[in-house]
Amino acid sequence: MTNSYSIWAQTMLTVLIISFYSCIGQNSPGSEKNLEAQVITSASVEIDKLVNSYAENGDFNGAILVSEGGEIMYKKGFGLANMEWNIPNQSDTKFRIGSITKQFTAMLVVQLIVEGKLDLDKPLSTFLPDYPSENGKKITIHHLLTHTSGIPNSYESTKEKPIRPDSYTADALVEEFATLPLEFIPGEKFSYSNAGYTLLGYLAEKVTGKRYEELLQEYIFTPLQMNNTGFDKHRKRITKRASGYFNSWGEYYNSNYIDMSTVYAAGGLYSTVEDLSIWDRALYTATLIPNEYLNLSFVKHVEDPDYGGHYGYGWSIKDKPIGNSEDVVETIGHDGVIDGFCAVFTRIPSTNSSIILLSNVRRAPLNAMTKGIMGILYDKDYDTPKKSLAYSLLDVIYKDGIEKGKAYYHSVKNDADFYIVENEMNIVSYRLLESDRTEDAAAVLRLGIEAFPNAFNLYDSYGEVLRKLGKNEESIENYKKSIELNPENQNGKRILKEMGVDL
Repeated sequence: MTNSYSIWAQTMLTVLIISFYSCIGQNSPGSEKNLEAQVITSASVEIDKLVNSYAENGDFNGAILVSEGGEIMYKKGFGLANMEWNIPNQSDTKFRIGSITKQFTAMLVVQLIVEGKLDLDKPLSTFLPDYPSENGKKITIHHLLTHTSGIPNSYESTKEKPIRPDSYTADALVEEFATLPLEFIPGEKFSYSNAGYTLLGYLAEKVTGKRYEELLQEYIFTPLQMNNTGFDKHRKRITKRASGYFNSWGEYYNSNYIDMSTVYAAGGLYSTVEDLSIWDRALYTATLIPNEYLNLSFVKHVEDPDYGGHYGYGWSIKDKPIGNSEDVVETIGHDGVIDGFCAVFTRIPSTNSSIILLSNVRRAPLNAMTKGIMGILYDKDYDTPKKSLAYSLLDVIYKDGIEKGKAYYHSVKNDADFYIVENEMNIVSYRLLESDRTEDAAAVLRLGIEAFPNAFNLYDSYGEVLRKLGKNEESIENYKKSIELNPENQNGKRILKEMGVDL
């Protein structure tokens, strides 16, 4: 389904503006000089509708902030920061930001370069005489900043060691990869490396004699008054810190524990959308470093083939699509993913705009949301999210029974606001099976097979359900059909053998 933010839409939405100001914290327009504010607020209403639709579908649980022309036009929390205690997300909720941490690590390193404590082009051995010379004489700080060092990214054996909360030092982390052979000659190509940014944090500590988190506070957070950003530690009491979750089969679960000291300078920070907005504004000024060094951070130093763009110093630089149009705009940003959280931070320098999305659920369609919001900002068509027909069907079955569920399914299956996929129909059938609603599971699988007549896995599942119902002949027929569609279906072959059927 598509939508467009147009002049007509602005006019029709005017009646909503006054009530919306209480949500976004702006004053009501009262004269011609506030015309620009009216336009921004109309876009904000459109953004609110879009993000609400994602939230209502269960696809977004977090916080968002959008700025345009250097001014915040929309900020809001959605869903729950803590699902057990029903505590809502807000614009000052603190989320783990994963690899967005890298841009802060990069800034800190460049600040130390400005002070003469480090040098971009000198080998690591200059600053770390104890670092294995075979690698230390080849790798420069520029290589580390641009993911071109050749240091392997899959060294993380610390995860296999006994859990000791917040216990790993930078020295212990660097020991994990310092002696490993490089994957390629430094500078030869781009290969994303968390290890490289771990080494940058370690390097900063060694040349200053201070801890990484102390340096960030001194060099960045305190000067910018980013009071809600810091290094996340399990034992530390951090007010308004969101809990992390993952979604499986439509159910939310607490994320796995992570010792944040293991992700360190590559991904260990937490922040808020409000603090990241402060950070965004500071990057248009020489508050932290002189402009010549600031500009150097955003140079397209190396091509990033994995994401179709380039990499600066802690920043991904790429052209992003504007809604559903063929138009693109250059952006500077980064994403971040860590158990229980994901984030996308997009800056649009040409219009001094930014879109900041933080989620405390491991997977969320943040890129699709960003694309839609960009469509609104540039008055282009954009997609609105569709609802899962399978999960909506499950809700109706639980509430009103299978017959009303089937009627509901047929009434909306061709509706443009819904989507249906084979896997989700299969998941719904197993949810019902686990709830001892075997007949209902069979009915859902029949609907699924009707929609996807060549989906071998649905026939396999239907065979399993029919067997539980004691309908062995029908079960055998469906297992055979599954194997006919997929001769590699070993599960079906195994079950048929158990049932005494020779193939």
